[in-house]
Amino acid sequence: MTQKRHIGFFEKYLTLWVALCIAGGIAIGHFAGDGMQSLSKMEVFKVNIPVAILIWLMIYPMMLQVDFSSIKNVGKKPKGLILTLIINWLIKPFTMAFFAWIFFTKLYGAFIEPELAGEYIAGAILLGAAPCTAMVFVWSYLTNGDPNYTLVQVSVNDLIILVAFVPIVGLLLGITNITIPYDTLVASVIIFVVIPLLAGFITHKLLVRSKGEEWFKKVFLSKLKPVSILALLVTLVLLFAFQGVNILENPFIILLIAIPLIIQTYFIFFIAWIGGRKLKLPHAICSPAAMIGASNFFELAVAVAIALFGLQSPAALVTVVGVLVEVPVMLSLVALANKWKY
Repeated sequence: MTQKRHIGFFEKYLTLWVALCIAGGIAIGHFAGDGMQSLSKMEVFKVNIPVAILIWLMIYPMMLQVDFSSIKNVGKKPKGLILTLIINWLIKPFTMAFFAWIFFTKLYGAFIEPELAGEYIAGAILLGAAPCTAMVFVWSYLTNGDPNYTLVQVSVNDLIILVAFVPIVGLLLGITNITIPYDTLVASVIIFVVIPLLAGFITHKLLVRSKGEEWFKKVFLSKLKPVSILALLVTLVLLFAFQGVNILENPFIILLIAIPLIIQTYFIFFIAWIGGRKLKLPHAICSPAAMIGASNFFELAVAVAIALFGLQSPAALVTVVGVLVEVPVMLSLVALANKWKY
């Protein structure tokens, strides 16, 4: 029987902690001002260093459980991987473009001028065409996902992004001269996948050799669980602090942007979840497959939006709002996945 992953007090009141972190982050961003701007500019290839460290701490516990000897067997059960690829590349980018078009040009026509609506749609498309490669390890961990299968799903996704992101974005935006910051893409894969994977593998080998498998699973992993959640909460504080001024100055437009992004996230999750159930996937594979499709590779989306449209553009604002709404929404989907465990 798979051990249920929980962290007692922290996980029990996770919704409360998230709300407090969001409020605290906005307040810090408002009062710290220039200090937070300096912190937000600490980047390597447009990947924020403090956020990268925190995401690394969230991913590391998942990587500790990867069993390399069993990864080769994933190919014998390809249905979960096929579902992930169909959702990510044949459904998600186009439904995101559709929802953005409906909301920004039709429903919001009285509030947003057509020129601005086009840029808002472009930002949404950039989010929709960049499926998650980092945070999905956290969501998989919190829903008892299969760490080996999740690693394969993410790895294949990373390879496809390299060749599919540009054509899909170009098709949906109607332009062909898109400049993709491949340094950001490669740096993100190395920081969020390769480094924690190697660290987890080395740690696992050394500790099992010196302390034994039972101590590693029952003592070491149990003590590490709060680290992942605390890193998640601090990440929330940072993300909302970075955008505290924008949120307070433009609460109405941020709310308008958030609505289609949230609807898209839930829509993709349910499509993937239902697909996984129809394919009779185990919960440990179905859950990560749904999480990958629902969440976004926001580092890439933000970087491309800034490169194409500028730092202060509506397109860049949409990608930032995508970052802000993703963690709370994905936590709600984690709760649903755990509630619907089968």
